[in-house]
Amino acid sequence: MNKYEIEIKVLLGDRTQADILKQKLFDYYPGISLSKKSQQLNHYFSGSDDMIRNLQKVMTPYISQDLHQGLINILQNGKNFSVRTRQTNDKIIFVIKASIDDTTSFNGISRSEFESPINLSLAELDQILIEAGLSYQAKWSRDREEYSLDDMNVCIDKNAGYGYLAEFEKVISNQDQSEETAQDLRLIIKNLGLVELSQDRLERMFAYYNHNWPDYYGTDKIFNIE
Repeated sequence: MNKYEIEIKVLLGDRTQADILKQKLFDYYPGISLSKKSQQLNHYFSGSDDMIRNLQKVMTPYISQDLHQGLINILQNGKNFSVRTRQTNDKIIFVIKASIDDTTSFNGISRSEFESPINLSLAELDQILIEAGLSYQAKWSRDREEYSLDDMNVCIDKNAGYGYLAEFEKVISNQDQSEETAQDLRLIIKNLGLVELSQDRLERMFAYYNHNWPDYYGTDKIFNIE
């Protein structure tokens, strides 16, 4: 079954604002709980559409058989691909995202998503993609706390470069519900007294980080791009 990630970001800035949001979540949603904490390394890759679609052949030997069709579906039906490798604590994951609206697959609101655990090191997985012709776009690092309530996840991240950021997310199986789900998330964000991070500002931040990522990856340094 295809799954679609509907995600809206809020720039928090500093730890104080992150702590205020955590308290509001517990005050407004008594059933919410901290479901996961992790340290993450995320490596983004760039390459031509042909190179990325060729990953179906390249990655199939490393992916469990029950996930093969999901990989085929996103590569055949997606557009504006974002290819990533991720280390979450000790777990290695191969990720492809593709946009299903007019925003980008890197930071967009509505995206199709494929994820698969991989029994390799992060360096070994990266090398497979590089040998397939892809190249590093940027490397990201973050500490994440994930809060869950019913079908909603709220991730509060401490990101290298960006500082503290919140992601409000729901995963749906019916693409036709994308806009309705996004509006539901926007209402939640408004009720919490927060402001959605605009796509144009997010793209400026993303471009700046991609150009300067060696200065920020693995550090606590942040920048401010309006």
